[in-house]
Amino acid sequence: MARQTAGSMGAASGAEEEDRESGKVVFAAIAANLAITVTKFIAALLTGSASMLSEAVHSLVDTGNEALMLVGLKRSKKPPDERHPFGYARELYFWTFVVALVIFAGGAVVSLYEGVEKILHPQPVEQAWINFVVLGVALVMEGISWVVALRAFNADRGEAGVFETVHASKDPTVFIVLFEDSAALVGLVIAAACLSADLLLDQPVYDGVGSVLIGLVLAATAGFLAYETKSLLIGEAASPDLVRGVRALVREEHAVDHVNEVLTIHLGPKVVIVNLSVDVRDEVSAGQVEQALARIERRVKERFPEIRRVFTEVRAAGEPANLANSRAHTT
Repeated sequence: MARQTAGSMGAASGAEEEDRESGKVVFAAIAANLAITVTKFIAALLTGSASMLSEAVHSLVDTGNEALMLVGLKRSKKPPDERHPFGYARELYFWTFVVALVIFAGGAVVSLYEGVEKILHPQPVEQAWINFVVLGVALVMEGISWVVALRAFNADRGEAGVFETVHASKDPTVFIVLFEDSAALVGLVIAAACLSADLLLDQPVYDGVGSVLIGLVLAATAGFLAYETKSLLIGEAASPDLVRGVRALVREEHAVDHVNEVLTIHLGPKVVIVNLSVDVRDEVSAGQVEQALARIERRVKERFPEIRRVFTEVRAAGEPANLANSRAHTT
């Protein structure tokens, strides 16, 4: 039975806290978007505004997307079984990739279609004041959701830039909600500006232009999120700090003469697999090698609780991997 140290218990509780924070961000976004969606659809029906209809579809898509992320969060917690011996952590990456596709298909395409239709067949917006009231309320609610997501995002950002943090992040839930909310705020500003231009210039075509611009914002957001989540879905290495830390721990083992490789892959935000290749000293017996590898595994997992499996290959430096005498230590 694996020994659980105070450090690993603390890290485990930290991971649970991060999971709760991710869930909090998603639930806050769902609550805000659900209320906004109903309000926007009512306003769109009453006024006939294409920009408002695009915003309503946008909010509906966002609500569905956050529900999909909750599905991913829940399914990623399923324990390993015979069919998936390493667990279901990558479910989260799959569902967030689906979210990016839905933003494009369900949000961008519909908004672009509605906008082009309104440009080709412009119609005056009725009772425009309703749209501005709804946009104002939506701006406040989206702003609250955006602040919650931004705080969660900044908690792990440190001094790094926004895009640098997104690229390095292994938890897509927070940055997807942040970018969705950011796109929503931009969309609200576009809708307000285009509706104002429609009223001031008496040119209904601007309402259609607003819908097209909202569609372009959604398409750009979907493309960026798809790119980032695709990389996670394929499999990204752990952070350089973790790799350096593992290499340093292995070097401290007296039986190890040389560390050849430290290969890592994230199966989920807090699920890492490590493959080590080491060259042991010639004078070390087979029994001592086994004990050394067990110590390495124990120390690595204690230092980095997110590491769930450690596979170790024992081979001389420069020896081809397919000729190596490989052995795996897992718990």
